[in-house]
Amino acid sequence: MIEKLEMLIALAREEHFGRAAESLGLTQPTLSAGIKQLEAQLGVQLVWRGSRFGGLTPEGQRVLIWARQIVGDARTMREEMRAVRQGLSGEVRLAVIPTALTAASALSAGFAAQHPGVRFTILSRTSIEILAMLENLEADAGITYLDNEPLGRVATVPLYREDYCLVCAEGMTLAAKAQIGWDELEGLPLCLLTPDMQNRRILNQNFQAAGVSVTASVEANSTVVLAAHVATGTWVTILPDKMARFLAAGNGLNVVPMAPPERAPMVGLVALHRDPHTPVLEALIKAAGAMSEAV
Repeated sequence: MIEKLEMLIALAREEHFGRAAESLGLTQPTLSAGIKQLEAQLGVQLVWRGSRFGGLTPEGQRVLIWARQIVGDARTMREEMRAVRQGLSGEVRLAVIPTALTAASALSAGFAAQHPGVRFTILSRTSIEILAMLENLEADAGITYLDNEPLGRVATVPLYREDYCLVCAEGMTLAAKAQIGWDELEGLPLCLLTPDMQNRRILNQNFQAAGVSVTASVEANSTVVLAAHVATGTWVTILPDKMARFLAAGNGLNVVPMAPPERAPMVGLVALHRDPHTPVLEALIKAAGAMSEAV
């Protein structure tokens, strides 16, 4: 039944029989047959069918909740038994907001040094995508904002509060400032992350609180793209302190602290609330706690 529950999870995630089958390395007829067999076993219809996938029935939605729990528990059991045989090993799939990728690197590098049998896959995603990936068992953990928008039922480890800097090219008048107020940003040629990024929504809140109207002439979902535009000497951007300094190093860019907002957002590690976690994930949570700068 575990395999059929995994089919249901994939179908709910992809909302398309063909894509769900491809994601599992199956043919579409095999996946369709598996879903029908699961329906027969449970005695309920799980999927609305027509010329295309029509969504899950109410019963299908309930079974999906159980499927995620059962499949997650089965994976945890297998990982725990592997840890008994081999020690900590395997893969950690970590989904990270773009502005926290430097923190993800620090966490993974320190963890891998202690546990060389563990490998990492790190993906840059929006905060909304991170929660969806955790729910659909596509990621083991995430690094995202903890206190700005609802997270749902997850375990959290605070890592640091996000302080902001303005990044500009060397030689610009702004580069000589010791600090820049949010009210000084109006009229500047800004390039910023796209509105689907929670970082952008936080920045917009700070703009609004300062009473300034800001229009970004360039938007991107990559901090590297923002830094590359700033390097041309035409634009400036606003990034969290650690990311700003990492991108500025050796690239002819200056980093100027922004006036602290009333409350800086907290960034941290998140994982589905589960007892127990896999041994690897439990160790990662402890490692995150050890490197925490949260105050």
